[in-house]
Amino acid sequence: MSNTFHFHKLSELHAYYGLPGPEHPMISLIDYSKVKYPDDTANLKWLQDFYMFALKRNVQAKFNYGQQAYDFDSGVLSFFAPQQLLQMEIKPDVSVNQTGWLLLIHPDMLWNTPLAAKIKNYEFFQYKVNEALFLSEKEEGVITEIFQKIEKEYQSNMDQFSQSLIINQLEYLLIYADRFYNRQFLTRKITNHHILEKLEGLLHQHFTEDNLTEKGIPTVQLVADQLNVSANYLSTLLKVLTGQSTQQFIHDKLIVKAKEKLSATNLSVSEIAYSLGFEHSQSFSKLFKAKTDLTPLEFRQAFN
Repeated sequence: MSNTFHFHKLSELHAYYGLPGPEHPMISLIDYSKVKYPDDTANLKWLQDFYMFALKRNVQAKFNYGQQAYDFDSGVLSFFAPQQLLQMEIKPDVSVNQTGWLLLIHPDMLWNTPLAAKIKNYEFFQYKVNEALFLSEKEEGVITEIFQKIEKEYQSNMDQFSQSLIINQLEYLLIYADRFYNRQFLTRKITNHHILEKLEGLLHQHFTEDNLTEKGIPTVQLVADQLNVSANYLSTLLKVLTGQSTQQFIHDKLIVKAKEKLSATNLSVSEIAYSLGFEHSQSFSKLFKAKTDLTPLEFRQAFN
């Protein structure tokens, strides 16, 4: 049986999981060991109108969100934004030994706080994220402690300080997640350098086929798709490894090719610009000047 659900309220997801209603209408921490899926559900698709932070382990199910399939055999922290499709393939005995936490937060909880706008800037909430966050036991402990502090606060008698205290803990959670993501990039150097090598080869192929007049300059999205990663993931990875964005990296390779043509051919600047995929030579000259502090003609004259 395959269904598509739209959960507008936290209480609707609670009910679907077979749980009592949330203690607060806009924020809830669910013990994932208590979640039960309907017996007749093997595949599930849903939209939700709230944020979800999911820390799970030993879950006999596979989630697809954007470009990423998530398995939860070990401790994995994932992030889901409102109004985006989540697909789930549920295996038999899904609830056996599963543990973890689901933190649900309605956007109204963030209303009139700086976090309402800031939360959208965290790349791990982007739909096309291609990397789950794998946590060490110590890191799991840090996240769980923050979850429990949030729960303790909303279970207390709410007063004029409650929202601020909860928002502060959410900001701690996001900062730690950002730190752990950067740690993951750094500790996976072999994989990341392999992606960098593939990108180098891909751009070399693009710029040596001499068909940029038809194809145009490769875009960030194009190379990310060809590498089977998201554009955001690729840009973050390159920032860590090279200090450059993907766009800057592509432009650097383009300038190398431009220098070859300026120094080894008699083509005019306009002809070189066109051969490199530029519609207007002025755009090429502007980029070349920004990258080298010389115009194309000044570079050619200096080289000769």
